[in-house]
Amino acid sequence: QVQLVESGGGLVQAGGSLYLSCANSARDFTFGTMGWYRQAPGKQRELVASISRRYSTNYADSVKGRFTISRDNNQKTIYLQMNSLKPEDTALYYCNVRTFPDNIDYWGQGTQVTVSS
Repeated sequence: QVQLVESGGGLVQAGGSLYLSCANSARDFTFGTMGWYRQAPGKQRELVASISRRYSTNYADSVKGRFTISRDNNQKTIYLQMNSLKPEDTALYYCNVRTFPDNIDYWGQGTQVTVSS
């Protein structure tokens, strides 16, 4: 069973930084692409950033140059460094992992990020 637990969210002023972590309890799985998504009230869930098994990264245009995704394949953990935060970054942030090679998705419960102006 794969259980994901996000941490690191909180309230921060515009221009500030937060560091999100996603801990993974599974030790008998191999994971392919891992990523962070977010969902603001009244909006659809959107991809923020993803990272492949070979560390290739992909970012939403809105966060390029401000956010950095990373992963630790030994601990099967992913991180999201968020700098220069803006009020429009306010959302519930979810981590997502996809098993390899069978491509099954797992989601965390989410961590709230609130950026005040």
